[in-house]
Amino acid sequence: MLTKIIDQNKIDHFEKWLENGEKFVIVSHVSPDGDAIGSSLGLWHFLSLQGKEAHVITPNAFPDFLRWMPGTKGVLFYDSMRAEADKLIAEADVICCLDFNVISRIDEMGDAVLASPARKILIDHHLNPGDFCKIVISHPEMASTSELVFRLICRLGCFDDITKEAAECIYTGMMTDTGGFTFNSNNREVYFIISELLSKGIDKDAIYRKVFNTYSESRLRLMGYVLSHMYVYRKHHTALISLTEKEQSRFNYIRGDSEGFVNLPLSIRNVICSCFLREDTEKPMIKVSLRSVGSFPCNQLAAEFFNGGGHLNASGGEFYGTMEEAKQRFEEAIEKFKPQLLACYAEKK
Repeated sequence: MLTKIIDQNKIDHFEKWLENGEKFVIVSHVSPDGDAIGSSLGLWHFLSLQGKEAHVITPNAFPDFLRWMPGTKGVLFYDSMRAEADKLIAEADVICCLDFNVISRIDEMGDAVLASPARKILIDHHLNPGDFCKIVISHPEMASTSELVFRLICRLGCFDDITKEAAECIYTGMMTDTGGFTFNSNNREVYFIISELLSKGIDKDAIYRKVFNTYSESRLRLMGYVLSHMYVYRKHHTALISLTEKEQSRFNYIRGDSEGFVNLPLSIRNVICSCFLREDTEKPMIKVSLRSVGSFPCNQLAAEFFNGGGHLNASGGEFYGTMEEAKQRFEEAIEKFKPQLLACYAEKK
């Protein structure tokens, strides 16, 4: 059995919207990942089965390794289909905001969402949710937004309406946001949900292969290059990898090729925290990804030094400047957080 973590009044409120609304729009954050797409499509399948007109809109495209997921062909990208997307957002009865906590996370699409008279619900697992939605289902203790979507559907009494296709999407979101259930996944209820999704006929092994084992040759060579230039700060028990725009071009980089790279240095015995700096190919900034093990709060480091945030062991941020300046900023960060890093290392030993 699952703990009823979502307030009943929020369930009842959304149920009324579900009964009265006909046009639903589901939006998620810029550069959508597996959880953003998985939760959005899981909810989309459910709403479609209820006879609703539902659309998924993301600020831009998602990685190629997610394109196998049922329903991805119908996803609209705001940066290339703005006119159509604006019309759907403006005419929506309900807008479901998934896997982001503040409106800035959906870039230019945020203005259209705020201007829409539609009723809005937030379903998310990040800290400090904004106040732009009438219903806010925010639970940072959850491993993924996809898990929250599953819980919401079940609390509506609609478990039987979760199709195999919806289950595949929800499982993918849960799997990717926990690194294949290797972090933020110690809650036993996560595995109860997996069991329920398996009852829908999903093949979790096949899903894993589709997500993690269908990359290009260029990605593998890129991974080797990145690791060969890795720097380990032994006194701080941290590691840093980076990728410039020029290096991405050299290896025919496509969206998603560096997915999971930040986790690799954590396989080093004494490394507590890993950082991946990548020059964005669309905006003049550097994307910062952080991962940690044990009790080290990489989300605090992200918030204080990279205008970011996230979860205890998985977070990210942004840096506006050169790659060398970003590296220097990271070195300043780990020096300040050195006591916590050493304490976490002592716990690990």
